[in-house]
Amino acid sequence: MKTDSTLKEKPYSGAKTSGFLMIFLQIIILAAAIFAIATQQIPMIVAGVVVLIVNLILIAGYMQVEPNDTRVLIFFGKYAGTVKENGFFWVNPFFVKSKLTQRARNLDVEPIKVNDKAGNPVMIGLVLVWRVKDTYKAMFDVDTTSSKSGAATVSLQQIRMNALQNFVAIQSDSALRNIAGEYAYDNNETGDEITLRSGSEEVADKLENELNKRLDIAGIEVVEARINYLAYAPEIAAVMLRRQQAAAIISAREKIVEGAVSMVRMALDKLREEAIVELDEDKKAAMVSNLLVVLCSDEQAQPIVNTGTLHQ
Repeated sequence: MKTDSTLKEKPYSGAKTSGFLMIFLQIIILAAAIFAIATQQIPMIVAGVVVLIVNLILIAGYMQVEPNDTRVLIFFGKYAGTVKENGFFWVNPFFVKSKLTQRARNLDVEPIKVNDKAGNPVMIGLVLVWRVKDTYKAMFDVDTTSSKSGAATVSLQQIRMNALQNFVAIQSDSALRNIAGEYAYDNNETGDEITLRSGSEEVADKLENELNKRLDIAGIEVVEARINYLAYAPEIAAVMLRRQQAAAIISAREKIVEGAVSMVRMALDKLREEAIVELDEDKKAAMVSNLLVVLCSDEQAQPIVNTGTLHQ
């Protein structure tokens, strides 16, 4: 696996044993302490009480690590390492064992108003998937005091994750504004090949890279970032809709004219090749005019039957 040179996290390499083994040893110690107290001899009673107190302190050393969860160990203010191995363990009971999850989390950034490259106000929203990559940075480099909840049942882990979620939300808003200003909404005005509408993959990749740079300070990795909402701002939406409709009508007209000219050319070539009728230049011009009117008209043409000669 490729290592990150900026990774501050380190695995815990100190004493660690199976929690089940320690439970068995504590049961034996407890039995010995009870036996010592039962002798009713002062020195043995004192020794038994001391052993009981030590046995109670040892209980604080148990910890359980589930998949994609970690325990950040702190010994009197000093970072001792991170435990990622799953299972039930016992470590030094004087360690502070802070739980930090590395499971993927979603964040849906509400649409915000920004100006695109052409200066048009647009509404743009973002959804991203993120997770903790460096437990040291996530634990010690992000302030959690501003994310405390009034609920008494909120755990320290939840407060910490709320702080990270808030940090990601603020940085995502800033990154989205920055990236949106580098691209036009569409290519009608700027002629750019990559736009917010057409270059979804390129824009998403650039947005993901921008977020990873901003969130690296908190030890957070962006797994995926996608624009999930894109529209013109309400004040220009109606105007832009009419412009898009006009562009669509012009494009359709170009296709209709191109097809009509092709059909007229084919009709004239067929008449000439099969010698059905001889047309002079004036009659050809009249025929071309009539065919173009029929083929390019929005409404169905009404035929007029000529019962006279060709020149009447």
